[in-house]
Amino acid sequence: MENLVFNYFIPTKILFGPGSLNRLKDETLPGKKALIVISAGTSMKKYGYLDRLTAILKEKSIDYVVFDKILPNPIKKHVMEGAQLARQEGCDFVIGLGGGSSIDSAKSIALMAKNDGDYWDYIVGGSGKGKFPSGGALPIVAITTTAGTGTEADPWTVITNEETNEKIGYGNQYTFPTLSVVDPELMLSVPPHLTAYQGFDAFFHAVEGFIAKIATPISDMFALKSVELIAKYLPICVKDGNNLEARTYVALANTLAGFVESTSSCTSEHSMEHALSAFYPDLPHGAGLIMLSEAYHTFFASKVPQRYIQLAKAMGVDVDSLPEDERPFAFVKAMKKLQEECGVGNLKMSDYGIKEDEIEKLADNAIKTMGGLFEVDPYKLSFEETVEIMKKAYR
Repeated sequence: MENLVFNYFIPTKILFGPGSLNRLKDETLPGKKALIVISAGTSMKKYGYLDRLTAILKEKSIDYVVFDKILPNPIKKHVMEGAQLARQEGCDFVIGLGGGSSIDSAKSIALMAKNDGDYWDYIVGGSGKGKFPSGGALPIVAITTTAGTGTEADPWTVITNEETNEKIGYGNQYTFPTLSVVDPELMLSVPPHLTAYQGFDAFFHAVEGFIAKIATPISDMFALKSVELIAKYLPICVKDGNNLEARTYVALANTLAGFVESTSSCTSEHSMEHALSAFYPDLPHGAGLIMLSEAYHTFFASKVPQRYIQLAKAMGVDVDSLPEDERPFAFVKAMKKLQEECGVGNLKMSDYGIKEDEIEKLADNAIKTMGGLFEVDPYKLSFEETVEIMKKAYR
């Protein structure tokens, strides 16, 4: 029986499509002084995206301050620094410009600009204290330059506590962006390997949200469409990054996967990856998910075969022509083929320094820090099964 009792709450206005950054000129922004959050990398400046944004703000007589320290796996220290700067400068809203790490950081900074204490006081899971942020958050504007996290369409933000090696997702009604801009023209500059990693992050948001036991008819609709679009258009983006039509469809798949995150949930595959990149922050999140995916989804395809048959169909597989016992695993085959087409079929954990004898520690971290996602799995994994999946993924 489907979940026919559910809540639907996505309060974000989204400007979608090529040229949408220019449409920001016609929007009423939620404040008079912005903290613009960007990464420590060079791309926002090099490609002129920051200049385009600040020109629009100047035209609208909105002041701004730039905070440019965010790492690919963002850390708590920078959230606290950014929040202090926002308070000090009297910023009344936050703009995240860039990929998931910049927008996630913007959400967490917006929260801490309005609440006392340490960011980890509010985190649920691990050593977080689970306090409710009674101060709410500053309004958030998200301008995404990647198609990967869907963070422009969901409340979630993922930050690592670098002191404790805990990488934990967090979100509530305050951390939805007020306004999001999804302009695929800003994604044309993303290099092929990152396009693939990010595309697979969106893919797994959709897939996990589809198998999660809290999936609803609404999240299913978004998830299956997202999977279909990524299967069709991601290889084109990887081979020809300037193909605006393909970039737009992958951007759409990513935003749909964000809707999945708002209406369903990731599962323990994400918990396992967070453990990997908490200890090895140079590991791109999408790459970690790809490494886990074959072992993880082979395991779960045997537990909820019907769901995986639907996913295989969404990827364009003629499932009905296959023997019945092979049908659920057709998804895993199609996923592996897609990874190969995107040039990410042979990623190994050892490439990032992860050692096999650490797997029990990493599995323990996954369960202790992001145990909530294990609760929405369609089958309850034991610690031993978690270790076994991670070991299979390692080999």
